[in-house]
Amino acid sequence: MDAADAGKRVLDGMFDQMTVPEGYKAEIVEGAVSMVPQTDVHWQITWNIVEQVGTRHPDKGLLSDVRVDYPGPLNGFASDVTLLADKTIREPLHHQDVGFVAEVVSKGTAHNDYGPKKAAYARAAVPVYLIADPFQGKCRLYTQPEGREYLSELSVGFGTDVDMTTTPLGLTLKTDGFPRPRD
Repeated sequence: MDAADAGKRVLDGMFDQMTVPEGYKAEIVEGAVSMVPQTDVHWQITWNIVEQVGTRHPDKGLLSDVRVDYPGPLNGFASDVTLLADKTIREPLHHQDVGFVAEVVSKGTAHNDYGPKKAAYARAAVPVYLIADPFQGKCRLYTQPEGREYLSELSVGFGTDVDMTTTPLGLTLKTDGFPRPRD
């Protein structure tokens, strides 16, 4: 066992025993554990995506806030929405089984969604990655993963449909119900 594997085992053990306060989710991004508060706006957008994707793909495993290990230095993400290739869910979950991921940006962790997570999803060849950013009022759709990046990016404002009909999702995501935070 090399040092990276040993470090991952120690971190996994600590992570599995950690108590996460209600209303928060915890994940490991490049070896750092982060706890993110789940706001009403965050949950409403997540739920909206889950409903639309679940309606289109009732025959596949649809998860929210369930940890999946991804390539890179100690990455265990609890993505807001994960769609698996089928309903067969094996434990532990494998990134090779993931066909779609959506992240809803939380205040203070946007850098993870746009940076290390995006790179890890691309390295894992997740074909479709969506970021819903209530602070910017935009969705960004990333497709065609190659190496540590996505070759295709589409950006639309909330209220505009996200056309994913040419992706493995084969749907148009309605964003007119996506709320924005009141500040």
